[in-house]
Amino acid sequence: MNSGLVILAAAALAAPAGKPAATTSLTGNFPLIELRQYTLYDGERDTLINLFEREFVESQEAQGMKVIGTFRDLDRPNRFVWLRGFKDMDSRLSGLTAFYTGLLWLAHRDEANATIEDSDNVLLLHTLDRADKFRLPGSRPSLGQRAPAGLIFATIEYLKGSAADAAPIFETKVKPALKKRGIRPLASFVTESAANNFPRLPVREKEQVLVWFARFRNDADRQSHQPAMDRASAALASLRAKPPEHLRLAPTARSELR
Repeated sequence: MNSGLVILAAAALAAPAGKPAATTSLTGNFPLIELRQYTLYDGERDTLINLFEREFVESQEAQGMKVIGTFRDLDRPNRFVWLRGFKDMDSRLSGLTAFYTGLLWLAHRDEANATIEDSDNVLLLHTLDRADKFRLPGSRPSLGQRAPAGLIFATIEYLKGSAADAAPIFETKVKPALKKRGIRPLASFVTESAANNFPRLPVREKEQVLVWFARFRNDADRQSHQPAMDRASAALASLRAKPPEHLRLAPTARSELR
């Protein structure tokens, strides 16, 4: 049994009756993230999610990479979306190298890859500042729990120029307007300027984006706030290369971001 499953089993035995078991997760500051959107073959999303939550959460965190959240895209039934965090580019390289050359990935890669039609839709991002990051509980449900209620909503702003030019506008105009309407961004990010140092996994290096995330009780809650979000983000209109992309994301059972 691998060490991740030993931890899971111990947590499950120690959990009080009637309460969901939880496992301790990797903590720290992860200002660098990948927003990964996988297109899967028809009917394979739950297959990949089950494999991912069983084998690829603790094993990645053991290499210093944070599995921030895992999601079903509500608008694309063949899309699995997840967020992976890093302390910096050097730890990204070392963590990815260790994981993708490790015995666990080698044992399960064929099973995982058989579900995936395309895994190259990836944005490499960094926080606007180190304080503007996801605040996570430091634990996640163990295997066998139900997916939680709630919605994570991501907005991807595609920009004509450097993402660094959009950051001050987001901070001084968009974010205050959002907060005035009761919408508090969970975290916000812009394109990482450093070259991809693990080319085995492609990223969309030519894209200049600003991405921010919010949490809602359900999609009706999101819809009620959408006009306010649209008005607030209009401050970025002159910088846009094309209309923003929105992701309606339902957390999976073990997603820490929920």
